[in-house]
Amino acid sequence: MKLSADNLSHIADEYVLGLFSEAEAAEVENEIERNSALANAVAEARERFLPLDTNIDAAEVSPVLWDAIATRLPEQTAAEPSIASVSPRIPMAGNDNSRAGWRATAISAIAASLILAVGLVWSMARVAEPLVVAVLLNEAGEVQAVVEDFGNDTASIRLLTDFDVPEDRTMQVWTLPSREMGPMSLGLLEDAHSARLSGSALPKPQDAQLYEITLEQAGGSPTGRPTGPILAKGFAKLAR
Repeated sequence: MKLSADNLSHIADEYVLGLFSEAEAAEVENEIERNSALANAVAEARERFLPLDTNIDAAEVSPVLWDAIATRLPEQTAAEPSIASVSPRIPMAGNDNSRAGWRATAISAIAASLILAVGLVWSMARVAEPLVVAVLLNEAGEVQAVVEDFGNDTASIRLLTDFDVPEDRTMQVWTLPSREMGPMSLGLLEDAHSARLSGSALPKPQDAQLYEITLEQAGGSPTGRPTGPILAKGFAKLAR
């Protein structure tokens, strides 16, 4: 494969469409690191071919697949605090004359504990709920990761398989809020591990919004747009 200024666009198109062999794709990826013109051509090709993703209706995920995903997620063992666990013991006074004072103190403490418990439960429930959930698949249709977008500039991604990432590469997570905005980075996955990401200020995530993971050079995409091969992608569903 010969790279020249005249065929960069053609090479970028074939690379984005996945028409190259593994060896040819690796050659393009290596060239992207030192050739900004090729990197820009690949980023432009990705945006040009976005309708291939956004014009296809999101496929319904079968209950069997959801059950398989659920079995691979760690169990949530943390229990919400109960009123009993934060309510103080009512102390017993040594004589009848002081019991009224102790009773008033205990009632005030119980009231304060009730307020604290309600506030804690409300706060925990308020933070924990994602707005959308996306199941990301590879080309073979195998589940690779689950993204939870909380709509407050943060998202969490849980990897459900092992990724082989070379030392000079990194995994980058993207979403497509709209065609006008184009792909936006949610952040990098250091050491190919599950993580909570804080990206740019983005619009509230929507149903059927596209999410994907690409393999980029160390430090992330040099163009601010996806340039490396897509490892997994999927459409979001509103959390019920």
